[in-house]
Amino acid sequence: MNDRNQDNTNFPPFETEDLRENLAAFIAEPFRDPIAGIDRPIGQFKWGVYAFFDYDGEPIYVGQTKEKISTRIRRHLTNQRTDAVAMSVLDPFEVYEIEVWPLPEFQDTSSGDADAKAHLDALEDLIYQQAIEHSTFKAVLNEKDPPTPSVQIIAPPSRRYRIVSNEVYKIRSHPDFRIARRALIISRLAQVISERKVQGGLRRVMLTQAKRLQWLAQRRYQALGGAASVETENGGSVAD
Repeated sequence: MNDRNQDNTNFPPFETEDLRENLAAFIAEPFRDPIAGIDRPIGQFKWGVYAFFDYDGEPIYVGQTKEKISTRIRRHLTNQRTDAVAMSVLDPFEVYEIEVWPLPEFQDTSSGDADAKAHLDALEDLIYQQAIEHSTFKAVLNEKDPPTPSVQIIAPPSRRYRIVSNEVYKIRSHPDFRIARRALIISRLAQVISERKVQGGLRRVMLTQAKRLQWLAQRRYQALGGAASVETENGGSVAD
């Protein structure tokens, strides 16, 4: 087939469409609202905290919303209109699973309510600390730490969902693809840092990403034998 026949294609690339479909399925997942006594789509909850996980199950980003869960997550993963994505702090290609902790008790509460905001901040800090605790690197890719909690809470019920299909998984899960993609994101982040007067948060993100790249590259190297020496051009070998 002549490639020019594809020039008038009027739909997104396969991976983009796949993400949108899986994200829509997640947002439509029923989740119990004990306050209203009904099941509502999880994306319709106004207040909540979310976490993203990569292909190794590593927590990579934690955030909060008081506008609507579906709106906030879509901005990260499809519209790419958040600072985290724009500055290459968060790479949507790395997100394999999402976990959401809705707060149904504040469904009809205005975004300016101080008590609700205190509860939301405390929940974000709790999930953030749990993510760091369970991370191999004891770090996630957030540029800033959550606000210091002013109240004590217990994490409410959550829902975790895979947003990557088997077809896309076959493409993105290959370790060489992930190494190349992670190196690209580090390069973009380094460019952002070099062009701006930045705070320590972005440099912390770059350090964490570098550790994650080194960890992935080392796993790949060792899985393929991890030779103590490599062949030289003249047929000899050089020790690592």
